[in-house]
Parts: sequence; C-alpha cells; structure tokens
Amino acid sequence: MTSVPQRMTAIDPEMPGGPEVLVPVDRPVPQPGAGEVLIRVHAAGVNRPDIVQRLGAYPPPPGVTTIPGLEVAGKVVAAGDGVPREVIGQPMCALVAGGGYAEYAVAPVGQCLAVPPALTMVEAAAMPETLFTVWTNLFERGYASEGETALVHGGTSGIGTMAISLCKLFGVTVIVTAGSDEKVAACLAHGADHAINYKTEDFVARVKDITEGRGVDVVLDMVGGDYVARNIKCMADDGRHVSIAAQGGMQATVPVFEIMRRRLTLTGSTLRARDTAFKALVADELARNVWPHVAAGALKPVIDRTFPLAEAADAHRHMESGAHMGKIVLVTG
Repeated sequence: MTSVPQRMTAIDPEMPGGPEVLVPVDRPVPQPGAGEVLIRVHAAGVNRPDIVQRLGAYPPPPGVTTIPGLEVAGKVVAAGDGVPREVIGQPMCALVAGGGYAEYAVAPVGQCLAVPPALTMVEAAAMPETLFTVWTNLFERGYASEGETALVHGGTSGIGTMAISLCKLFGVTVIVTAGSDEKVAACLAHGADHAINYKTEDFVARVKDITEGRGVDVVLDMVGGDYVARNIKCMADDGRHVSIAAQGGMQATVPVFEIMRRRLTLTGSTLRARDTAFKALVADELARNVWPHVAAGALKPVIDRTFPLAEAADAHRHMESGAHMGKIVLVTG
C-alpha cells in the first residue's frame, strides 16, 4: 500500500433524497481483505439500482459500504491475502456490491475481469453489472439459445443494449420495446431485430404479429406490475419469463391456468445480494464464453454519456430523465 493514499474522494450520501444528496466527500481508502484487490478507479458505471439506493429503498447488503456504485474499471494497486501479487498493476473491471463512486474501490478478485486492449476504461466500467445480469437471467435462468426469440423491455437501457448485443452474438432473435420513435430507431441501429414503441403500439399485438402468432421463447422483464400478465400473452408454449426489476409495480396478477396449460415458467433474480462464490462462478463463465468476443472487439457496451465523479448528481438526473441510450459512466480523472 506504499503508493496508495489514506484518504480519497467519494460520493457517500448522508441521507436518502434526490440527486442533490450526491456530493463529493472525504473518506478513508478501503483496505483489501483476503481474496480481494484494491482498484484505483478510473471509471464507474451508473445503474438504476444506484438511484433506488439513493432514494433509500435499496440499502446495501450487510457489511457493504454505503458508497453506491456496482461496477468499476481501473488498475489494481494492492492485493489482500491469497491473491497473486502478479495482479498488481493490471487493468481490471469488476462487479462490486457497492463502493464504485469513489477514487478507490475493493473488489473480490473472483469478480474481476482483465480489461483487454479492445476496451477503454470507460467501456470496461460499463460492462460488469449489465453483463452479469443479462447472462445470468436471459441465458441461464431463461435458457435463451440459438434460434429462439426473446422479448426484452427497456431496449435503450444499459440492460437492454447489452441484451441486444448478446442476442446477436449467440443467434437469438430479439424484440425490444422503447418509449419513442427515436429510441426505436436507435435500438434497430444497434442490432435489434424488431423494436416496438410501447407508447403508441400495443406490444402484445405487435409481438403476435412479428412471431406469426407463435409468441416468444423468453421474456426479460424489468417492469413488473401489469406487464407480467401482458408478457404472458406474448409467450410461446413452454416459454420462460424472467423478472429482474419491478419499476412498474411490485405485485402482479397472473392467469394460473394459462401457465399450467401452456407449461410456462415464471422466474427471476436479483444479483447484488448473491454471495461472492456465485458471482465468481458467473465471472468464470463470462471469461470463457463471452470475454473472447470482448477481446476481439466484437462486444462493446453502448456509452451514452460520461460525467466527472463530482457531477454524480447530474448523472442521476440524466438517467432519471429517461433520455439516455446505453450506459452512463462516472470518471475520476
């Protein structure tokens, strides 16, 4: 730790509230424990759960810092017990349970992925949260596979753009929804096979038309509420519905006999509270199945805008406006 300062700038709100609570403060530089590395953060991704945490509705898991931020990229500057010293000095991106909005962050080494030359640090910081989420939910829980069709809501979000990219890589036809004609055009330009303006079109009717009445094999849903029953109408027999958020409501009424009759599966997951062993397994799967595409330059995140760390409040305002296409990233310098 000889070259690492004792103090750092971080965003660590004292109380829940609007974006204005996100102000720079002075905090101790965290110490890496066993199996952990300390990363000098160059960039940190901004994600919807950060906003929910800021509002006081998504507290960090026990023992996790109150500093928000679920993904970072930078150079490893120190390592805890059990971590090979060769990783020090290496560029890494990492999925973290918190702490990303800071100049330094601790990450379990098993949740780190080496940043290849094909990625900038900003791009690398925009990868882990969406990549881990889409991989574990769309491809593992939802079993999306080559030749199938997926419906993904929120096509211009970080999750949506990553889902489009992965579906294209692995031969899955992808239908997305978005909230304006401009966003529809952006999704199509990014590679979506079909895009639906949910404000001017009935996505259920459009999906039936696109699939010639068959329906989709898997739905990736971050809306919840009354969307769940509507999604079920979009599903083919033996279809899978995967919930990853509930922005439109925490409760849903579903047609139970329809689920039985058509052998549908309703599942879902959250990622942040899963243990490090599970996340390390996912990182290993990504390293083997996806990261070669990243290294070859075939998979990159869509970057909407970057903001300096000190302007985290403006980054949250931009995300809450819904005007973004892809990822919003904070940079520390």
